[in-house]
Parts: sequence; C-alpha cells; structure tokens
Amino acid sequence: RVIQGTVFDVAFDIRKGSPTFGKWYGIELSETNKKQFFIPRGFAHGYSVISKTAIFSYKCDNQYHPQSERGISIKDMSLNIEWKVSEKDMIISTKDLILPGLEQAEMNFTYGKDF
Repeated sequence: RVIQGTVFDVAFDIRKGSPTFGKWYGIELSETNKKQFFIPRGFAHGYSVISKTAIFSYKCDNQYHPQSERGISIKDMSLNIEWKVSEKDMIISTKDLILPGLEQAEMNFTYGKDF
C-alpha cells in the first residue's frame, strides 16, 4: 500500500504454462484511495512513482534472500507495460538497469506444479 503519494503498481505473470503467462495487471495505489494489491508467487512485481515522491509499504511471505532475487528489464518492449512515467523522467537503479528481457529471464515457476 502507499502511505504517501501515488504509485502505479504492476504484477506480471511469469508462471510457465499459465493461461495468463506474459500478461500484466496494473493498479494505482495512493494515500487517498488506500487500496492494497496482493501479488502471489509466480508473478513479477514492479511499480512506478507517479507523484513527486512516495512512501510505499509492502509485506513479503518470507525473509529477503538476495541470492534468490531475479528481475526483468522494464525496458523490454515485449512486456507492453505503460508505466505512466515518460522514459526521460524514469529513475532506474543500477541494479535494475542490467536486468535481462523476458526472453532471457530465468523462469522459476511452473503453473499447476508450483501453485
């Protein structure tokens, strides 16, 4: 949820064999609408801050394990996600700039097996 400001929050299905593999859903979360967004295992997660600043709070189902961290480049045009921020205004961490595109990404989840 967003405590202050507004973000556009996205979940992207990366479960091999899923009928919705490669599809995404996005929702605006803000201090005003007080919405929360549950993202289950097998979905990539990303967000863009669409207000000047934001304080974003989220819960995880396990402790952070950096060795298990994976990602997909938001610059992969095949994702077709409208981030609601112009590319020139994006601030992307160094860590996220080197992520692979969807085709090269490691897919650790299988629909029907892991879920």
